Amino acid sequence: MENEAKLSEFYLELRGKLARSGRPLVLVGLMGAGKTAVGFKLASRLNMPIIDSDREIEESARMPISDIFAKYGEVEFRALEKRVILRILETPDQIISTGGGALTTEECRTAIKKLAISVWLRVDLDEIERRVARKNNRPLMETPDRRQKIEQLHREREPFYAAADIIIDSLESSDSTTNALMDRLDLYLSQDPS
Repeated sequence: MENEAKLSEFYLELRGKLARSGRPLVLVGLMGAGKTAVGFKLASRLNMPIIDSDREIEESARMPISDIFAKYGEVEFRALEKRVILRILETPDQIISTGGGALTTEECRTAIKKLAISVWLRVDLDEIERRVARKNNRPLMETPDRRQKIEQLHREREPFYAAADIIIDSLESSDSTTNALMDRLDLYLSQDPS
């Protein structure tokens, strides 16, 4: 019971620090990194709203992302993604789970760096491959050689992800990763003057 009380107190303190920062928390990383799962766990623990940018894009377009890619292509998808991300960044007191390619757009990178606290959920590429194999709703994985595509995306995007304010290695479970993230976020907010 005492541990639960201490944990609840930690959650409240962390929630307060994040609110006082005046910035949303933005999770970035490759598809399959666990951004949505970790984001929802974190939001639940901190009693904060969470926005999944992919869901926002689908609601805005009134169609699944795979259909947006098929009908309009990646360039148009990225333009829509940019508009959605720039809009949702305007609300500070929330957690945002982004799509894997959100940082490929310079305007998104700049806005996230300026307006948010960014967290890269870094995951081993073998694990990414296992995770994305479980779902068939990832347009960029509609390729004969998924591993090659994952490696390509990682090479292209890693420099953007590496510029995140906080880097967390994704652990065995989303609970473990969320715990590690909360500890690092607490440390970051305790040291960050903004």
